[in-house]
Amino acid sequence: MASILKDILIDANSNDVWEAVRDFHAVHQRLVPGFVLDSRPEGDARIVTFSNGTVARELLVDCDDERRRLVYAVISERLKQHSASVQVLADGADRSRLIWIVDVLPHEIVPYMNAQMDQAALAMQKKLARSAKVESGFASDRAQI
Repeated sequence: MASILKDILIDANSNDVWEAVRDFHAVHQRLVPGFVLDSRPEGDARIVTFSNGTVARELLVDCDDERRRLVYAVISERLKQHSASVQVLADGADRSRLIWIVDVLPHEIVPYMNAQMDQAALAMQKKLARSAKVESGFASDRAQI
């Protein structure tokens, strides 16, 4: 299985970043506007419309306020496996680290997913902070980055 990791530094208080991340059904308004055009609830899932026209069903797996960690999965015929976690960590009083990990199969989709995550990270930066830095990478076969 391939893992994609984004370590996003955001010049914003971690509580504010977490509030935006945990608002699962408002991802298009609070976290990645412009990258996600619409999100509508469907039970524990959301139906997300991306700016490139792709529509995905994302199932909320867990939202842990104590650890500031959200987990979701994409349900799709194109993907054999997709699970993701987003965790918000304080990096000083007014800065945050957003750790976003996606585990996905098939391997052939990794370059596309990696590029999409880079675009989403830029949308997060634009929405949440004046300046930020993204470190990214991907590995397959359970390798650590």
